[in-house]
Amino acid sequence: MQELDARAESLLAALKADSRSGATQLALNTLDQLLSYLDEVEPEGETFLRLLAELRAARPSMIVIGNALAMIEQRLSSDVQVTRQAVMDIRYQLENATGTIARQALDLLPESPVILTHSASSAVLALFRNMAEQRQAFSVICTQSSPGFEGHSLARALNELAIPVTLITDAQMGLFVPQADLVITGCDTWLSNGHFINKSGTHLLALAAHAAGKPLWVLADSFRNSDADPGSVELEEMPAEELNAPPGDWITPRNIYFERVPHALVSKRISELGVFSCPAEPRR
Repeated sequence: MQELDARAESLLAALKADSRSGATQLALNTLDQLLSYLDEVEPEGETFLRLLAELRAARPSMIVIGNALAMIEQRLSSDVQVTRQAVMDIRYQLENATGTIARQALDLLPESPVILTHSASSAVLALFRNMAEQRQAFSVICTQSSPGFEGHSLARALNELAIPVTLITDAQMGLFVPQADLVITGCDTWLSNGHFINKSGTHLLALAAHAAGKPLWVLADSFRNSDADPGSVELEEMPAEELNAPPGDWITPRNIYFERVPHALVSKRISELGVFSCPAEPRR
C-alpha cells in the first residue's frame, strides 16, 4: 500500500489531535487542509485515496468528516483540478447547510429566549450570530464542557457579540436547566436508530431538560446521518492525561469524549432539510 508523505501525515495527525473543534469546524478545517495539500503536493491518485481512507477512520464519532470525505472519494479524478473542485463543492455544501439550519431554527425561537447549550457546535454558534445580527434579545447559559473546555471559546465568541452569557461547570447543568427556556445542542453523528452522538455530558443535559419539561433541539445536518449498526459505533476516548488524575496503582482515569443520546429525549431535530419532531416524520 502506498505510504503517506510527511505533509499527509501532518494533516492526519492534526485531525486526530484536535479535541476542541466541533465536528463541522473540524470537517471544514480538514477540507481546507486537503485543498492546500492538493496545491502543494499534487499527489498521485493512490496516495490521495489512502489519505482519504486514513482521515475517514481517524474520528469515528464525527461521521460528518467521514461522509464529506466519502463524497469526495466518489468524485476522484486523475486530474488534480477536478478533484480540487470536488473538495470545494463539498465544503460549500457543508458550510451552506450550517447556515440553513441556523435560519430554520431562528424562525422557531420564542421571544427573548434563555438558551442553554453544551460543547461546541458551528450550527449553534451560527444561530447565535444570526440572532445577534438581527438584534434579537436573548441570553445563553453554556457549560465549560470539560475536559476540552470548548465552552470557553463559545463564551468568548458571545462576549464579542455583546451577548449575555453565563458560563457554568458541567456539574451545574441540572441547577441551571430550569432557568432556560430551551436547550439547544449540536450533534456529531445521527444514528440509524434515531439516537445521536455528541460530547459526553449531553445525555445528562437531555435528562435534566426532560425532567424540567424543557424542550431539547438538536441542530444536525444530513452530513451527520449514519447507516452503521448503532452497536458497532466507536465512542472515541482521548488521552487520560487531560483529566490530571492523581497517580496511584488503583486509579484508572477514563476520558471518553462522546456518548449516545436517545431520541426519546429530543423535541426537535433541525437540519438543512427541515424541522423534524422526534421520533415522528418531518413537521415541515
